[in-house]
Amino acid sequence: MSTLTQNSMTNHHAPSLVYQIGETLHVWQERYRTRRELSNWTARDLHDVGLSWSDIAVEAEKPFWRA
Repeated sequence: MSTLTQNSMTNHHAPSLVYQIGETLHVWQERYRTRRELSNWTARDLHDVGLSWSDIAVEAEKPFWRA
């Protein structure tokens, strides 16, 4: 007779997959938000952090799924 319980037969990879998908969606959302915010910075803001308008344009034009 088998000694396996229902609990030991469950797929333990599912929670980790759901977690990974959630993390990916969070990263994508954060990229979208920060790139949109960067496009609203002033010339002084950019100067303070050492970025140029061309740096911002390159970053802002990237799709959210690309790092």
